[in-house]
Amino acid sequence: MTVALPPADSVTVAGRPVRCRIAGAGPPVVLLHGIGRTLEDFTAQHELLARDHRAISVDLAGHGGSAPLDAPHTLPALARAVAEFLDAAGVTGPAHLVGNSLGGAVAMRLAADQPARAASLVLVNSAGFGPEVTVALRLLALRPLARLMLRPHPAIARRTERAIFHDPAYATEERIALALAVARQPHAAQVMLELVRNLGTWRGVRPQWRDELLAAVAALDLPVLVIWGDRDLILPAHHLAAARARLPRARTHLFPDTGHMPQIEQAQAFHALVSDFWSRPAAS
Repeated sequence: MTVALPPADSVTVAGRPVRCRIAGAGPPVVLLHGIGRTLEDFTAQHELLARDHRAISVDLAGHGGSAPLDAPHTLPALARAVAEFLDAAGVTGPAHLVGNSLGGAVAMRLAADQPARAASLVLVNSAGFGPEVTVALRLLALRPLARLMLRPHPAIARRTERAIFHDPAYATEERIALALAVARQPHAAQVMLELVRNLGTWRGVRPQWRDELLAAVAALDLPVLVIWGDRDLILPAHHLAAARARLPRARTHLFPDTGHMPQIEQAQAFHALVSDFWSRPAAS
């Protein structure tokens, strides 16, 4: 039985329901969340951006209220699913792609595979810039531990939310309850396992897909902004140095006293930063 999530819109893509929110008018902005998360991670930005953009938040395939794919959940498969969703939502031209954590890697993969869809990339504490990742995700690559760690349990949901934010006030009871509801989706554990094992091992994030993807993004004539929080416990802030090295034309910004989701902990400053980037994307 599917657990109810907060109200949202739904678009049918190849017979699969895709949970989304679409609001506003103007240049399209696509907001992509991280592994095991939902579009709620971009609620504040969605509302701010909808004032002068067409803001499009979506649950990635197999996440939240979006149905799982028939094929294994891999980075290329998630990117293809986003492209299909955009077609179904009537977004056929270039859009600003904004991705947090895994969503950043999905945004990069989509831009690399279908460059005409990307007007710019905003990569927020993004996967893909280094091997290090929180031990909790690395342990999911070990079969004896994975099912135990992925069981829906209030203590696990609470611990996860607290690890995401530097300021514990953001790990609200509402966010913990949502994380628990997401974990109770019947396909959630399998989708998480497929992604974790596709992208990494117990040692960390695989270098092969990272190297290929970053080379492909660097070859694009595309404005890129990379944002990090300096207190990220999921993907460490020194990955920002790797982003500068691999994407030397990108603009970068480090938020102090901020965890894995600057778009939440620094909502107003984040919105001002990306708005300025889009107004003059070629600026250094």
